[in-house]
Amino acid sequence: MTAVGYALGQVYGWPVERRKKFLLRMGVIACAAFVVLRAVNFYGDPNPWSVQQSAAMTLVAFLNTVKYPPSLIFLLMTLGPALLALRAFEYRTPRVLHPALVFGRVPFFYYVLHIPLIHIIAVILCYARYGHVYWMFQSPALPNYPFTAPPGWGLPLPGVYLVWGLVVLLLYPLCRWFAQLKRRRTEAWLSYL
Repeated sequence: MTAVGYALGQVYGWPVERRKKFLLRMGVIACAAFVVLRAVNFYGDPNPWSVQQSAAMTLVAFLNTVKYPPSLIFLLMTLGPALLALRAFEYRTPRVLHPALVFGRVPFFYYVLHIPLIHIIAVILCYARYGHVYWMFQSPALPNYPFTAPPGWGLPLPGVYLVWGLVVLLLYPLCRWFAQLKRRRTEAWLSYL
């Protein structure tokens, strides 16, 4: 996917109208391919979907694709709308999305920092809930890798969103600083972060 990202960067050297047509065409093709491949339910994701008790849960099953490692279906359903958003927001980025531009300028930097930050938050939550954190640092058997979850471990969905928001808020100042550093300095290695 990194190679696809670098190749897509070349598209931004094209004239505006050609680029917009390309982004629209590729975005629609990716979205349509997602729907067709997922509906066929034969190829593109290791987990087939099935009809559930309600239409809403059937939709959730249809959209429930494998992210790690990313399946073809997952890539189509995320990159298709992303290409369409790139086209839509090329010159008219809504003001509310301006903070997201900071993360877009330093995506790998954010990625590298968010993993240890999430683990630190998990250790803090484990200590707050259980009074100790030894579970977070042991993995006695391969099925328990990377750690042995304590009884009742995990957060409900609102808690997951709260932690996600906290991570984004905590990393925003660092990402903004690094984006400004990249703009001021010209060392080649900075372009990779």
